[in-house]
Amino acid sequence: MTYVGSAVGVERRRGALNVLRSYRMMLRFEMLNLRTFLPIALLIQTLMGAGMAVMYGFYLGDLSAPARAFLVSGIPVLALFPIGFVGVPAVIADSKFEETYDYLWSLPVPRLASAAASFTIFTSIGIPGAVLAVWASMNVYDVGLTPTWWVIPAALLSSAVGVTIGYAFGHGISEPRTINLLTNTVIFLVLMFTPIVVPIDLFPSWFAAVHRVLPFWHMTNILRDSLLQGVVENVVVSYAVVSVWIVASVAVTTRIITRRG
Repeated sequence: MTYVGSAVGVERRRGALNVLRSYRMMLRFEMLNLRTFLPIALLIQTLMGAGMAVMYGFYLGDLSAPARAFLVSGIPVLALFPIGFVGVPAVIADSKFEETYDYLWSLPVPRLASAAASFTIFTSIGIPGAVLAVWASMNVYDVGLTPTWWVIPAALLSSAVGVTIGYAFGHGISEPRTINLLTNTVIFLVLMFTPIVVPIDLFPSWFAAVHRVLPFWHMTNILRDSLLQGVVENVVVSYAVVSVWIVASVAVTTRIITRRG
């Protein structure tokens, strides 16, 4: 009878309610675990976004009003993508360094709940940091933006790209030093060699073709379209490409998790 009762109890803990309960537990667990990291991450992210805007201004010199608006409308990507893409793998790498990774993996909660908790935390600090970075950049360049309600799904999708790809990196690479090396290398390439604040038409044709497949230009398009009207063409294509990258990253992570399980 004890066995049957336990089995029934397990059955009752399955399903959507269990995922929701596990999500709340993992959210609280992650927030307590990252309580010293999150304020620092928010500060660094804000400084990175605003600092990159100022730095690009040094390189580009005097800009016309449309060019300044184009630059400022790309700042959200510089603030949103790094926090998820670097932050999530860094947390996973730390757990591997501290040899707590297997313990966290063994917690009796659905892995979907853990992934959702990570997305919530890094998006919750990513979006405010992006807003602060854009506000600072608007003041530096004396630019006025006209945001629409589309900025909400655009920001969530852009944050999801960084978090999901970062999640795949963190779980897919066993060596924590390699995780940190690769993520920081990618961030350097993204900040310096992607058409985020520079029009893609200025890139060599082959490089532009590569960026039409990668998510960074498309992330910028969906955010820029929600901040500046009449600048982006075929934004539906960019939404589709960003969505494909999110789905592909989730599929890769799910495959890794399933094989490990």
